[in-house]
Amino acid sequence: MRILVAEDEKKVAGFIKKGFEEESYAVDVAYDGVEGEYLASTNDYDVIIMDIMLPKKNGIEVIKDLRTRDIKTPILLLTARDTIEDKVRGLDSGADDYLSKPFAFEELLARVRALLRRKDFGVTELKFADLVLDQATRKAKRGDKTIDLTSKEYGLLEYFLRNPNKVLTRTMIAEHVWDYTFDSDTNVIDVYVNHLRSKVDKDFPKKLIHTARGIGYILREEE
Repeated sequence: MRILVAEDEKKVAGFIKKGFEEESYAVDVAYDGVEGEYLASTNDYDVIIMDIMLPKKNGIEVIKDLRTRDIKTPILLLTARDTIEDKVRGLDSGADDYLSKPFAFEELLARVRALLRRKDFGVTELKFADLVLDQATRKAKRGDKTIDLTSKEYGLLEYFLRNPNKVLTRTMIAEHVWDYTFDSDTNVIDVYVNHLRSKVDKDFPKKLIHTARGIGYILREEE
């Protein structure tokens, strides 16, 4: 899962980024409205967290312009203003939810998960063949076997399960499981995929994670 955080307070942005990375999300950060709008317009995000008081261009104007361009990514608006008028303006501009500062990270995380469930029509489990990932408990199973995952392995498996039978290039994996600054030319992605493959496929005759030689990887059932 990939999140954009548009927040000009670097301490707050760093706090949010660190928290979501610990929860296996890839996080990009923009420190002003112009940069936030550019990143939101040129990258594929699962959720955008947008502060209302951004330099260069405020969050509400950014949201309006994104919606005008038919960018439907769920947006959570952060605001230090706790007035009804500001909340109404934010929702009317196209935001899907709002959260007033200061906030507990647990509440922010819960609201982001709620937006993702809404986007996925309430689905909390991702399934493919006999492989299941419960996003609420962050537990993975294949058949009767429980699979223990590191944070990055969880993010990688989630991305595979959201894109079954589709070749995922190393660049696509880097952008969705790491962030836009990650160097996809290194062998780190291959190392993590091999670790995940050993956990998902090792004890099963039917393999699910396959190499698309020279391109990337694909989650599919063997014929």
